[in-house]
Amino acid sequence: MPAKKKKTSKAKATAKKKATATKSKENNIENSDVEDDELFKELLEDEDDEDEKSEEGTEQKESSDEESKDGMHTIQYNIRDLPGIGATIAKKLIDVGYSTVNSIAITPARILIEEAGLGDKTAAKIIQAAREALNIGFKTADTVWERRKNLARINTSSTDLDNLLGGGGIETGGITEFYGEYRTGKTQLMHQLCVNVQLSKEEGGISGKALYIDSEGTFRPERLIQMSEAKGLDYREVLKNVIYARAYSSDHQIMLIKDAMKIIVEKNIKLIIVDSLISHFRAEFIGRGTLATRQQLLNLHLHDLLRLAEMYPELAVVITNQVQSKPDTFFGDPTRATGGNIMAHGATVRIYLRKGKGEQRVAKMIDAPNLPEGEAIFALTEGGIVDVDH
Repeated sequence: MPAKKKKTSKAKATAKKKATATKSKENNIENSDVEDDELFKELLEDEDDEDEKSEEGTEQKESSDEESKDGMHTIQYNIRDLPGIGATIAKKLIDVGYSTVNSIAITPARILIEEAGLGDKTAAKIIQAAREALNIGFKTADTVWERRKNLARINTSSTDLDNLLGGGGIETGGITEFYGEYRTGKTQLMHQLCVNVQLSKEEGGISGKALYIDSEGTFRPERLIQMSEAKGLDYREVLKNVIYARAYSSDHQIMLIKDAMKIIVEKNIKLIIVDSLISHFRAEFIGRGTLATRQQLLNLHLHDLLRLAEMYPELAVVITNQVQSKPDTFFGDPTRATGGNIMAHGATVRIYLRKGKGEQRVAKMIDAPNLPEGEAIFALTEGGIVDVDH
């Protein structure tokens, strides 16, 4: 009997324990149900958020598809969205200036391999993905026309010269070259553009900063001050918005252009000036034996500038060039631009500057894809470039 009583007591204790456990389990289930309900609500909310994000993403994609009709200029994707680009590769690309999908899409694989330290297959895969993302390929002429109508321009402060350049001044998206003898106004014009690019679009500028690469040591902030005051601008602000670099050799000049890619977006640079482009190349490569090497480097340098103009829709690249005399010319002007056919093919628009009467200078359109030959007269004054009273 005692054993049976003990067993019964144990059974009661077990039953009580089971009941307690069952009750606890039921409470846990109820709590779990509550938590599950709350979690379910959160999941539903997350799904709604995801749907909203998905809809936004679809709208953005549709918007991007619409923008892609105008070419890759208007689209700015994150490079991390490209397949094959992780944190490490992204850092390598950003460190050397390739921070946009646009810049990757139009850069040769060889350059990405050399500058970013990527493998052959990785570089090819990334470039292909970038081109597919931007839908780079064939397009109709009306699409190109729509894009060209939206290109920005920088006023030169001379109506005649602006009209010679197609109206409005220097066009973005290409290279404009000014060449001529000394004292024809090349450097003066470059200083004027540094001031004018900072103006609003209503005033003839594009509200940006200028990057000035000086290979001849002719940059003078004093001229910027005079030109700024002539336009009623605060010269202190104007000077802050001109980023200057002195190029001491052809290699240094090439490196500065490559480094420019890293700061264009950050500093809101809308104008790059190289004054002059040929100076160091002409001094360092002497004799016919070095001509092929010089022209090859010059060609690569020009293509670096062209890529910058393609990467950024509101960036204008303006260069100055020296001249030489052609000894076998018996009639007419013997003056020729240096750099040969490489320079001639590299520049989008070529303007020849020569001296006129007194302060007057004459600009002649030598080559442009869409503009006729013609001439414009302007004057150099203490306040900068001005029109001539006819």
